[in-house]
Parts: sequence; structure tokens; C-alpha cells
Amino acid sequence: MSSSTADRILDTALISFGTRGYDATSLDALAGALDIRKQTILYWFPNKEAVLSALIERSAAELSLALEAGLEGSGEGWDKVAAIVRAVFRLAARRPELLGLLREVARLGPPAATQMVAALDPLVQRANIFLEAEMEAGRMRRHDPRLLLLAIYSTVIGMVTEVEVFRAMGEEPTARSLVRRRADVLGLLRSALMTPVEG
Repeated sequence: MSSSTADRILDTALISFGTRGYDATSLDALAGALDIRKQTILYWFPNKEAVLSALIERSAAELSLALEAGLEGSGEGWDKVAAIVRAVFRLAARRPELLGLLREVARLGPPAATQMVAALDPLVQRANIFLEAEMEAGRMRRHDPRLLLLAIYSTVIGMVTEVEVFRAMGEEPTARSLVRRRADVLGLLRSALMTPVEG
């Protein structure tokens, strides 16, 4: 066994926690999915909480990298907001379990949610500075930046993770529906955030 075993455990936990939920996943179930003994998991992680904690750190780092990559060459102002939204929707298509984990951690509350918030705090601080500058320059409507970030986060994450809500509304989750939802979110955010351009 090597450190790649720890990575395999975290990969499997991510899928299970992000789709079935933390409470619905036991270490026995993880061991069974990996075809290893539960004691092997306990060698790497002393308990299920330690698995979640390691997964939060790894997932926050992956999310940060994905958002940074999305921002590369994105331009200024609204282009940065659109780039972040597109990056999140790309993650939803490629790694839905990662965004499912974000939703699950928020549902769990402290200490997991506190750990995730702390891990993502550098991104939040940069976003606050960006929004303040855009508002100060008059390019975006004046709002409380932290409340605005929470509203954007809730809207975007909800649009990509609440599959059952969309099914109840008669929309099956497909690549096409994800693209349509992304366009809808971008339109909604643009009209809510941007100041009218005077011609």
C-alpha cells in the first residue's frame, strides 16, 4: 500500500459524499467499493471525520485551481464574473461530485463547513476586493460584497447541483440543459450586477 491508496480512498469518498451524502456513507461501504479492508482506511485516516477533513482540503485546493485556470486571460470587469461562472459549470459537467461535496459540507455545518470556508477564504477575499473595485468604479451596482458573493454562490451552486429539483420541474439533467442553465445564470447575474451603459 502507498500514498496512492490514500488518494483512492479520498476519490471514492468524494463520489460517495458528493452524491449519496456524508451520513449515508460508512467506512465499511467505502472499503467495499475499494475492495480493501476497513482497517486499511483506518491506517490512513483514523475515522470518517478525518476522511472528510482531508477531502475538504483537497477539494478546496482543486476548486481554487479550477477557478484560477478559468480566470486566466479572462479580461476585466464582467468578463471575470462570466469566467468564474463558466469555470463552475465546467466543473459541474466534469466533476459533479466535487460541487456535490460543497453542497453537502454546507449542509453538515460546523466543523466541516467552517473548514471549507477557511480553505476558500483567500478566494473570497480576492472576490471581495474585485467587487468593491468594480462598484467603486461604477461598473457594478452597489451591494454588500459579502452578501453578493453568498447570493452568487447559492445561485450558481444551486443551478448545478439541485438535479432533483430540476427533474421535478420536468427538466432532465443533460449537457444541453446545463449549457442553457449557464446562459440563464449569466443573464441573471449580468442584469443584477452591471450598471446600465449610457449611450
